[in-house]
Amino acid sequence: MLLVTAGVVAGIGQLETQSRMNGSDAVGDTEVAQKLDYIRANYGANDSESNATSVSPAPVYVRSDGGNALSKAALLDSLSFQRQVVDNESVAAALGDREPFGVANLVAKRLAGSPAASLADQVAALESASATEVERAVESTATENSSAAALLPSDYEPGTATAESRRVLFEFESADDGDAAAERRTAATAALYEAARDRSGPEYFTLGEHAAATANANYSQQMIELILPVALLAILSVLAFAYRDLVDVIVGFTGVVLSVLWMFGILGWMGIPAGFTLIIGPVLVVGLSVDYGLHVFTRYREEREARSASREQTGSARRDTTREQRGDGEEIREPMARGLSSVAVALGLVTLTAAVGFMSNITNEFGVIRQLSIGITLGVVSTFVVSLTLVPALKVTVDRLLERVGLDRRKQPLGETRLIEPLLGSGVRLAKRAAPVVIVLALVAGSAGAVAWTDLDRQSVQQNQDDIADWKQDLPGPLAWETSEFDALSAYVDDNYRAADEDARSRSQVLLEGDVTSPAALAAVRTVHDRAAEEGAVFQRAGSVPAVSPLSVMGSVAAGDDEFAATLAEADTDGDGVPDRNVENVYDAFYAAAPEQASRVVERTDDEYQSLRVVVPIAESATIAEQADAMQAVAGGVSADGVDATAVGTGTLNEAELSQTTDSILTTLVVALAAVAVLLTLIYRLATGSATLGAVTGVPIVLVTALVVGAMYLLAIPLTLLTSLLLSLVVGLGIDYNIHVSDRFAQELERGRTVTGALRTAVTGTGGALLGSTLTSVGAFSALLLHPHPQITSFGALVVVALSLSFVVAVFVLPSLLLVWADYGSVDAVRSESPAREGPMAQD
Repeated sequence: MLLVTAGVVAGIGQLETQSRMNGSDAVGDTEVAQKLDYIRANYGANDSESNATSVSPAPVYVRSDGGNALSKAALLDSLSFQRQVVDNESVAAALGDREPFGVANLVAKRLAGSPAASLADQVAALESASATEVERAVESTATENSSAAALLPSDYEPGTATAESRRVLFEFESADDGDAAAERRTAATAALYEAARDRSGPEYFTLGEHAAATANANYSQQMIELILPVALLAILSVLAFAYRDLVDVIVGFTGVVLSVLWMFGILGWMGIPAGFTLIIGPVLVVGLSVDYGLHVFTRYREEREARSASREQTGSARRDTTREQRGDGEEIREPMARGLSSVAVALGLVTLTAAVGFMSNITNEFGVIRQLSIGITLGVVSTFVVSLTLVPALKVTVDRLLERVGLDRRKQPLGETRLIEPLLGSGVRLAKRAAPVVIVLALVAGSAGAVAWTDLDRQSVQQNQDDIADWKQDLPGPLAWETSEFDALSAYVDDNYRAADEDARSRSQVLLEGDVTSPAALAAVRTVHDRAAEEGAVFQRAGSVPAVSPLSVMGSVAAGDDEFAATLAEADTDGDGVPDRNVENVYDAFYAAAPEQASRVVERTDDEYQSLRVVVPIAESATIAEQADAMQAVAGGVSADGVDATAVGTGTLNEAELSQTTDSILTTLVVALAAVAVLLTLIYRLATGSATLGAVTGVPIVLVTALVVGAMYLLAIPLTLLTSLLLSLVVGLGIDYNIHVSDRFAQELERGRTVTGALRTAVTGTGGALLGSTLTSVGAFSALLLHPHPQITSFGALVVVALSLSFVVAVFVLPSLLLVWADYGSVDAVRSESPAREGPMAQD
C-alpha cells in the first residue's frame, strides 16, 4: 500500500488547480443571462455613448497625512515619481505617446505657459516658481468642474490650494485590445504598484489587480497562520481524547493525510481540474477519514477487549499472555480481522451512499459544482480504501512491535468509558420509555425546519460590509486578525473619489422589448430615469443619474444637429422631452443623424426596431444584493402596455443564478434522498433480509436535512451559492452516522442479542466512535468562526450544525425508530438471514 500510495500521490504533479471552464460555462442558463447575451449580440460590449477607446486609465493615489497634497514640494515629488515610472520599459510600452495626467502636470503646464510642455519642462517650471506662485496656479487650475477638480477628493473646495490627497492617471492600453495588450498593461500596472509601494514621503498607492493579489495573499497567509493551527489543534486534541493513546493518534492522523493526498493524486492522473475541490474537498475528506479511522480502531478495541474477557472466563488468559510475549501476533491480527469484517459493510454502505449523495450534484446546472462532486466522490473512495487497508496494516504492525517489547496495547473503547457510556445510553433509555413521543417531536421539528426554507435569506454571495470585529482583533498573540490595508485604502477611495474612467464604472442595464415604436416605450424610458434617481445603489452626479438611454443620446445628438432637433421637437407635442408621436420616424432620423450612437441604445434589425436599452451607472459602494434590489425596482416600475422591462447586470444576474441554484439544489436533494432510500432498501434486503430496516435507516437523513434548514433560519445563515452547495452535501455526510448505528444494531441481532441489548451495544459501542468523529469535525470547523469574512464563518457554522444534528439524530432519535421497527418489523428475518459472525458475544 505504501508503494501504491507513492504512485497515486505522484499524480499531484499533474494536478490542474484551475477550472478549464470559462465564465459562461460556469453559470446557469437563466433568463437574465439570456438577456445579457442578447444585449451583447445586438448592442456590443461597450456601454459608453462615445466610440470605443483603446486606453483605460490606471490611477495612482497620493495622500499626504497631516499635510497638503497640493503644496509645491508634494507636486514636485509627484513629477519625480512620474519620471521614475515613465523610464520603466513596461510602463513606456503600455503608455505609448500618452503622458501621465495629474494635478501636478496641469499646474506645471500653466506655470510653463504651454499645454504641450514636456515632463522635463514641467519639472523646471515648477522648481523655478515660488510657493506663492504655485499656490495661485493651483487655485486657477482646480476650479469647479475643471479636469483638475476631477482628480481631487469629493471634499475638496474648488479654487483652493489645499487637499488631503489627489490622483494621477496613466492612460495605458485597454486589456480588451487583445492578449498582447493585456500582457503589456499587466506588466505596466505591476511596475506602477511596485514603484508606489517603494515610494517614501507622501503616501503613494494603487488599487489594481496587483494590490488586490498581494492583499489576498496576505489574507490567505493569515488564514493559514491563524485558522489552520487552531483547526489542527482541535483535531489532534479530540483524537487524543477519543483514542487516549499517542500511537493511535499518529496512525489515525496519517490515514487522514494520505486520504487527502490520494484524492488530489487521482484527480491529477485523471486530468480532472481541482478548482473548488481545493477548498471544499480536504475539509470533507478529513471529516470522513477521521470518522472511518475511529470506527476501525473502536471495533478493533472492542474485539480485543471481548476476546480477552472470553479467554479469562475459560481460564486461558495465562497461555495467551505467554504467546503474546513470544511475539505471536494472533491476538492482534485476529481482532483486527474480525473488526474489519464487521465494520467493512457499514463503511462500504457509507461510501456508496455518500458517493450517491455527492454525485447527485452531477445534475446541477453549474459546471464547477459538477466538477466538485466528482472530486469529492473520488476523495470518499480514497478514504474508504486507505482506511480499510493501509491504516489497519500500520496499526497491526505498530502494535506487534510495541507488544514485543512488553507494552500492552489493549485500550478501552470510548463509548464504554465511565463518563461517556451513560450519555450515549440515554438515547436507548429514552427510546424504551417514550419512543413514539420522540419520533413525533422529531418530525414536528423537522417539519418546522422544512417550512423555514421559503423564509431563508437568499444572497448570491456574502460580502464583508463591516470591519473586523474587535474581539477577533484582540485575540491573544498570533490569533489576532490584522486589518487589511487594502480594504482601508479601497474604502477611502470609494468614499472620496468617483471612478477614474466613467466607462469603467460598474453599470447595470434595463432592456425594453415589445412595441418599442409606441410612445409608451419612450415613456417607459423616462420612467427608468426617474425610478433610478430614487435608488441609493445608483450613482448620481450633481443630483442626477448620468444614465445612457435613447432619450439622453437623442438629446445629445439634437444639440449638434439642427435637422434632427427639429424632428425631435415636432414629435414632442407636450414639450416634456419625450416624443409622443411618430416615434418610428424619430428613430429613422436618429439613425440617419448618428448611426453609431443610435445603435447603442436602439436596436434595429432588418429596418425594424426590436428593443431599447438604458445603461444605469452603479455606485461603487453598492453590494451585489443592493444592486439587484435597486435594478429590479427600476425595471419593475415600468408599466407600459406592450413593453417588457428586464434588469440585466451583476446583481440581477447573480440573483437569478442563485434562484436557479436553489431550484437545482431542491432537485439534487430529492434525487439524492430518493437514490439513497432505494439503495439502502435494496442492500439491507440482501444483507439482513429486511428491506424495511433500510428504509428506517434513510428516514433520519431527511430529518437532518430539514433540521439544518431550520438551524440556518434561526442562526441567520443566508442561502448563498456556497451554502446551497454544502446543503446538498448534507445527504452524503449525514447518512454516515445512521448507517453505522443501524448496521451495528443488525449485526448484534444476528449474534442473537435481544432488541434492547443490540440497541444498547450499537449506541454505546458505535456511538463512541460517532462522538469522537463529531467532536473532531466540530472542533476543526469551529476554527472558521474566527475568520473575519461572513461567508467563511457561515460555511463553518453550517458544517458544525449539520454534523452536530446528524450525531444527535443518530444517537437520540434513531434508537426510537429502530425500537418501533423492532415491534412491527422483521427482527426474526434479520436473525435468520445471516449466521452469527465469528467472535465473542457480549452479554446483554
